[in-house]
Amino acid sequence: MRSEEGRGGYIENNSDTESIGSDKSAFSGPLANKRASKKSARFNLPPEAAVTSSSNNNDDGGYVEITLDIRDDSVAVHSVQGALHHEDPELSLLTKKTLEINNKSSSFRSSLFRNTSSHIKQVSQELKRFASLTRRPSSRRFDRTKSAAAHALKGLKFITTKTGAAGNGWPAVEKRYNELAITTSDGLLHCSMFGECIGMNKESKEFAGELFRGLCRKHNISGDSINKAQLKEFWDQISDESFDSRLQTFFDMVDTDADGRITEEEVKEIISLSASANKLSNIQKQAEEYAAMIMEELDPDNAGYIMIHNLETLLLQAPNQSVRVGDSRILSQMLSQKLKPTQENNPLRKCYQKIKYFLMDNWQRVWIMLLWLGIVGGLFAYKFVQYRNKAAYDVMGYCVCIAKGGAETLKFNMALILLPVCRNTITWLRNKTKLGLVVPFDDNLNFHKVIAVGIGIGVILHGGAHLTCDFPRLLHATEEEYEPMKPYFGDEQPDNYWWFVKGVEGVTGIIMVVLMVIAFTLATPWFRRNKLNLPKPLKRLTGFNAFWYSHHLFIIVYTLLIVHGIKLYLTKKWYQKTTWMYLAVPMVLYACERLTRALRSSIEPVKILKVAVYPGNVLALHMSKPQGFKYKSGQYMFVNCAAVSPFEWHPFSITSSPGDDYLSVHIRTLGDWTRQLKTVFSEVCQPAPAGKSGLLRAERENTSLGFPKILIDGPYGAPAQDYKKYDVVLLVGLGIGATPMISIVKDIINNMKSEDNNLESGLTVNNNNKNSSFNTRKAYFYWVTREQGSFEWFKGIMNEVAEMDEKRVIELHNYCTSVYEEGDARSALIAMLQSLHHAKNGVDVVSGTRVKSHFAKPNWRQVYKRIALHHPDSRIGVFYCGAPALTKELRQLASDFSHKTSTKFEFHKENF
Repeated sequence: MRSEEGRGGYIENNSDTESIGSDKSAFSGPLANKRASKKSARFNLPPEAAVTSSSNNNDDGGYVEITLDIRDDSVAVHSVQGALHHEDPELSLLTKKTLEINNKSSSFRSSLFRNTSSHIKQVSQELKRFASLTRRPSSRRFDRTKSAAAHALKGLKFITTKTGAAGNGWPAVEKRYNELAITTSDGLLHCSMFGECIGMNKESKEFAGELFRGLCRKHNISGDSINKAQLKEFWDQISDESFDSRLQTFFDMVDTDADGRITEEEVKEIISLSASANKLSNIQKQAEEYAAMIMEELDPDNAGYIMIHNLETLLLQAPNQSVRVGDSRILSQMLSQKLKPTQENNPLRKCYQKIKYFLMDNWQRVWIMLLWLGIVGGLFAYKFVQYRNKAAYDVMGYCVCIAKGGAETLKFNMALILLPVCRNTITWLRNKTKLGLVVPFDDNLNFHKVIAVGIGIGVILHGGAHLTCDFPRLLHATEEEYEPMKPYFGDEQPDNYWWFVKGVEGVTGIIMVVLMVIAFTLATPWFRRNKLNLPKPLKRLTGFNAFWYSHHLFIIVYTLLIVHGIKLYLTKKWYQKTTWMYLAVPMVLYACERLTRALRSSIEPVKILKVAVYPGNVLALHMSKPQGFKYKSGQYMFVNCAAVSPFEWHPFSITSSPGDDYLSVHIRTLGDWTRQLKTVFSEVCQPAPAGKSGLLRAERENTSLGFPKILIDGPYGAPAQDYKKYDVVLLVGLGIGATPMISIVKDIINNMKSEDNNLESGLTVNNNNKNSSFNTRKAYFYWVTREQGSFEWFKGIMNEVAEMDEKRVIELHNYCTSVYEEGDARSALIAMLQSLHHAKNGVDVVSGTRVKSHFAKPNWRQVYKRIALHHPDSRIGVFYCGAPALTKELRQLASDFSHKTSTKFEFHKENF
């Protein structure tokens, strides 16, 4: 599908920048035996190199903390930060640049490392020796540096902030206690109400219950209820921001028998609980396997239990799993300094800047709208002046001028509204001509809607002026006034409204208005998207089917419009009856479009090769590619299934790449038609065998049942197909909105492989006509989905890209919004498990792919910041497909960063 509802409200968390693209080495063995580790040491820098803050007046002012990445044969600088954990952006960036071979050395960096190189050499051997000693698991104990502890603290927050969910700290908790305790018979707070009382949501009820029992064990409280004083003790403990306190609280929650040891069974229980709170059903099913893995890592001596220091080891190990997490934070902080909004006090200058930026971002839309408004206004003025000089004006006055002016705009708009939906013509124009540089073809459906509004205004002007002004004045005219009107209305003066209504002009006009109102109403988002809660008998008036069938009433409307334009009251000469002249070309063009679709779909049969039903109600269809079917990544096609409806055609993005020998679409059941389509294909499927993805599967060579017949029509142009024009692209997909982006990701890899093959064979890229327009050298793909099962839709593609992308051209970022954000205790164990499992096996526990998933929702400002800093003076193509809720934020960020940095972001949204 080409759209997906998303969840609002985006968490302001640091944006990880981890890509597993070419990281093929998987680590196996205890954590203590890793081949590389990072150690921190302090160096007293010379006065000229020390970076201090005016507020730091203590002994640490002249120190920085340098974290080293120690390997068997080298020592690399990992990060540089102040001893008080105030990271200096400039130092941090300079440190990062030392790891990049092609970057030019700056004078400050050279001075810094010249002054500190001797210190590093002196301690490097000692640090290596220390690292080798720490490889003994029995004595493993992590260095409690402030940076490591601070990161670990972020993963053990039991409440959002110390002030609690309501923002008022203990008073708010006390108030909720009073409200909840009064509902119980004993006036105490029951275990089941604890989560609500401290500000956790209903989905965390089980997790809150386990936390409650852990705190009860800690405070020697028996029973399932507590009083206010005991709640205050609990609150003080969970709001304590010290690392040891939070670690102990988490340990007590896991240690269900309070013996100071955590057994494998207890680890399994807390994994299952955390998975349930985060809606990770796959992890919940494999809790036993993951518990055994944790015990294997933290209990190498097979003692049968782990202690609190082992849990500390796992927490403090987590920050070192990825160098790029901290790097992202540093880059974001640096760019924040450059993006501070400038306050403009002069209102005229402020208004000028707003207008300038608006025109820079929307000049294509502006000139099209001005042209359209100019034509409509000119036609209205032309007819207004024409009838101002006719005899009818003496009887009906300005009313007839307004009515005829509105009629002229109606004729033009009724012809024009057909052009934006001539998809074959638009696709040809954007593919074969340069008009796309000045005409915003991506907004064809939006322009279609704008014209519909113009038609509505024309109907009101034309019909309203006739019914409320023209006809009453004609009915009440004197015989002398009526005399010039006899050639038009007859010798006998009309004496009532019925005379006008019963005529051909009146009947056709009324029927057209009624049909237009029906079509316009059922096309509104409230009806089309089933947003209205109507009684069951009226439910059929909502949904896509009602929209689709009602829109085909236009056949009757255009027929009546031609008749209405011939039978005019005040125009008798044929060449002055211009309605058919306006409509001739657009109607012929549209008829050819529909004929082309019908012929092309019938002579291009497709064979279903494979069917798969995935979690999240997604149906994947793999079909044969018709001969001569050429398309671009990002385009879409229409699909018809006679078993569901012989008349309905629905658009879906193509998920296969042009280089594949098959076509594929992924369809999510969001309406009646898609639901029935999934049902008819599920009937020929069987449960997926072991090692195969999906819930149900069927392949042509392995099934005795015939597949339902599928017809396709396309391909059609879409905004995402223009990604090749950009050196760098940002691809954003929400839920099933990832479908066009998946095709693009595969196409980028195929193009890079093709270029490599050409270079190996002695050819240059310029000699390869097929790839001559391919400019993309870097892609950032962000896929945000709310369900863990969604990652199965494109699991194979994700792994394929991760394996093939040796040059790290593509950064894959998967976000699972059902998991609580990084820093929440409810996802702490999931984060530990994720890091551990990925280090051992190279597979993410959330997505089941080689791409490491992130939690909650992306901080889009941080995403734009990082791209802007990494690609100065570049044009970035931003392509988005998903729920409309995110469109405004992404477009605004693209505009802000384009205006305030040297990087220009061009935003494109998939319209459907």
